[in-house]
Amino acid sequence: MHNADTPRPGFAELMQRGQLFAEKCPSREVLKHVTSRWGVLLLVALRSGTHRFSDLRRKVNGISEKMLAQTLQWLEGDGFVERISYPVVPPHVEYKLTPLGEEVGEKVEALADWIEVKLPEILAGRKK
Repeated sequence: MHNADTPRPGFAELMQRGQLFAEKCPSREVLKHVTSRWGVLLLVALRSGTHRFSDLRRKVNGISEKMLAQTLQWLEGDGFVERISYPVVPPHVEYKLTPLGEEVGEKVEALADWIEVKLPEILAGRKK
C-alpha cells in the first residue's frame, strides 16, 4: 500500500517487479476490461458526460446490446462507471464516469488519440 507521501510506481516499474505478469494478479482483469475494444470506446464516449444505454449504443457504432451491457457491468464493477437508475416507468438508466473512471478514461483517450494520429504510419507499416 502507498500512503499520500509515497509516489506510486509506474507501469515500467511494476513490470520489472513482475506483478502484472503474475497469472493471478487482479490488475490483469482490470487491464482486460479497460483495454478491450469496447472498454476503451465506452470510457472515451462517457468522457463527454452522462449517457443513457441507448445513447451509448448509438454512439459506439457496432456494439451489440449484450456486449454493451457486459462491458458497462465490468467497468461498473471496477469502479469506473456509475449506473444511475430512476424509479420510473419505463425504466430510465444513465451511466457516467466516476472520478476514477475519469482518470482511466483520460489515459485510454490519449492512447486512442495517438492511434488516430499515427494511423497513416501504422497502415503504411502493415505487411501486405
